[in-house]
Amino acid sequence: MIIPHPLLGPRDASEFTYLGDASLLLRPDAPVGDPSAQTMTAFHDYVHLRDNPHGIHRELWFHEQGDRSWLVVTRNVSSHEILSVELASQAKTTAKKPRKGGKS
Repeated sequence: MIIPHPLLGPRDASEFTYLGDASLLLRPDAPVGDPSAQTMTAFHDYVHLRDNPHGIHRELWFHEQGDRSWLVVTRNVSSHEILSVELASQAKTTAKKPRKGGKS
């Protein structure tokens, strides 16, 4: 699979490390002291619940054997077709919010 890096051009996927769902960019605050049930639930869901998507999905990729940048790759996980690639620093505001109560 070739990943079209936004700064370096086409790169082989072997240069990258897959790190999970792009929604992980929006980490909730860790509960400290006497947390509310809502905070505990949000943090629990962030740490333990993951979707197993079919079709189009936003993923985090780390360019470990290159410029060490973080990318958000939008691709079809069934066909591996890459639809878009952006730097994670630019994509953070557009990532979907983490699930609450086990729902997307």
